[in-house]
Amino acid sequence: MSLSLIGLSGSLRREAYSTAILTTLRDALPGDMRLEVRSLEDIPLFNDDLDGKDAPATVAALRRDIATADGLVVISHEYNHGMSGVLKNALDWLSRPGASSCLRDKPVLTLTSSPSALGGVRAQQQLNETFIATCSRLVIRRQIVIGMVAEKVVDGRLCHEPTLGFILDGVRDLRDACG
Repeated sequence: MSLSLIGLSGSLRREAYSTAILTTLRDALPGDMRLEVRSLEDIPLFNDDLDGKDAPATVAALRRDIATADGLVVISHEYNHGMSGVLKNALDWLSRPGASSCLRDKPVLTLTSSPSALGGVRAQQQLNETFIATCSRLVIRRQIVIGMVAEKVVDGRLCHEPTLGFILDGVRDLRDACG
């Protein structure tokens, strides 16, 4: 079975650790799995007045692509004990309309990172709570928090093999959740 995944990075920074981790993961996946890393830079601030049939084109396209993907891989750096504002904003858009959003019943693997040893564990909790609220299917057997991330990402690549192996184990769990 071929698996199609969408990867969302909670950072807009050109050399973001989160994006580097996703691109390294994309390149390490087996041939029957595809991860499309999507940018959130063109997603406007959430405004319920703009939603519905006239939703911004960038939001509509991301919703459509997530709806057709088998699952999601979402990573956020920890900011002030939470996920990034960019990611929270995108998830607010994607969670609409609530009863039939593209996130409903979608298998999701969450990852967080931080330059501290804690690896963004508080951001992971907030991220997981958000996906519970959207009725997504969280893959939570492994809590993937990447501490000391600045030492593990070099030249735009995740170079710490044990961390990459742990993430790949999580992706295998995600594959199982996708059925």
